[in-house]
Amino acid sequence: MAIPRTRPSVYPAVFSYGFRPFFLLGSLQAGTAILFWLPLYYGKLETFSTFLPVDWHVHELLFGYLPAVVTGFLLTAIPNWTGRLPVQDFRLLALVLIWIAGRAAVFFSAETGWLLSAVIDCSFLLAVVAAAATEIVAGRNWRNLKVLLPVATLFAANVMFHVEAHYQGISDMSRRLGLGAVVVLVMIIGGRIVPSFTRNWLVREKPGRLPASFGRFDVGTIALSALALAAWTFFPDAIATGVLLLAAAIFNAVRLAQRASRTALK
Repeated sequence: MAIPRTRPSVYPAVFSYGFRPFFLLGSLQAGTAILFWLPLYYGKLETFSTFLPVDWHVHELLFGYLPAVVTGFLLTAIPNWTGRLPVQDFRLLALVLIWIAGRAAVFFSAETGWLLSAVIDCSFLLAVVAAAATEIVAGRNWRNLKVLLPVATLFAANVMFHVEAHYQGISDMSRRLGLGAVVVLVMIIGGRIVPSFTRNWLVREKPGRLPASFGRFDVGTIALSALALAAWTFFPDAIATGVLLLAAAIFNAVRLAQRASRTALK
């Protein structure tokens, strides 16, 4: 018998799949943050955050909006990977409330104190990693545990962001670490999903050259890119960092060329 996609629930339908609340909240938060950012930038509005206005803006993109979107995707994809029921109802509601509490804590951190704000804000990604790992391990889907490494790195970058902003007055290394983690996550997930969609369409519509299957070249390119991004994070001005980034760009260009995108566009 097929595994049911959801279990009977008294909760609203928005809490049945992870993408429903988190894609919605991420979109709303992104739009609202822009409305705050413009008057903050021009000095027409004061923030209640301990962050500088530019740090608040960066933080809410890297550690507010992006984690919401990533969480929505992961909590929707993991049941397809494991065959288990999705994280829903109370567990999903708890994650949503933690995310909302993090946004409020950061915005009002001048009132709550930077440490309490950091604990509340950083607890979201930690909870996401724990929930996702629990489902992947329970489903014995070991090969997809690697997807959580960039998410855990994003959590570490968020912790570093709060510490840097408090002790240095402005964030620095944590920005690059967070951005690098997101780029690696896109390379892993996008490198599997996009060629799959392209392949399915080409098989149906235009038989011929198909995207290359995910293989050792992809793994090597992702590893090289992660190394280059790590070098950029810790040694942004080093010549070797520039060489690694250039090499990673070339390998990623070759990787993109293997996806048969031109065939799909014709």
